[in-house]
Amino acid sequence: MNKVKKDMILGSRRFSNYCWAAIILFGGLSFFLIGIESYLESFIHNISFFHHQNILFLPQGVVMTFYGMTGILTSLFLWYTIIFNVGGGYNEFNNYTGIITIFRFGFPGKNRVLKLQYKISEVFSIKIDIKEGLSPKREIYLKTKDKREIPITKVGDPLSIEEIERQAKEIAIFLQIKLEGVT
Repeated sequence: MNKVKKDMILGSRRFSNYCWAAIILFGGLSFFLIGIESYLESFIHNISFFHHQNILFLPQGVVMTFYGMTGILTSLFLWYTIIFNVGGGYNEFNNYTGIITIFRFGFPGKNRVLKLQYKISEVFSIKIDIKEGLSPKREIYLKTKDKREIPITKVGDPLSIEEIERQAKEIAIFLQIKLEGVT
């Protein structure tokens, strides 16, 4: 029987983040370049790379330049989180040492690495929290004997109820502790 269970957690390097970062960058660059071109056209006539018509620098060009810069900066932030894999890491349940390790990457700096370790004997149960609605929430928590609840699921698209229950059941059976919140 395997005594170590390690679950990898996907952070910011999701396909949807790559798509949104690229789309926002393309849109932001387009707005920015059209805004700048409307400014330059007031000085140099007959330059038109984007074939825009009747866009004056004041007020449309200024607004487009502003929205373009906002889009570019938002996209750069998304690429930054993707490059540094913010939120990525693993959960390790080790029955040899009796230690549960929760490891996550954050933003660069002195607190870039989050590494939490708990003794299996300190864990009371595995808890499932499911809330439906416009923003569904389906999470698994380690519930310690001193009533703390530490989330161990990944952030992102919510998993199906069956999948979240299956994962929680696997962890509870592996650690030989009880499972809460399953109907």
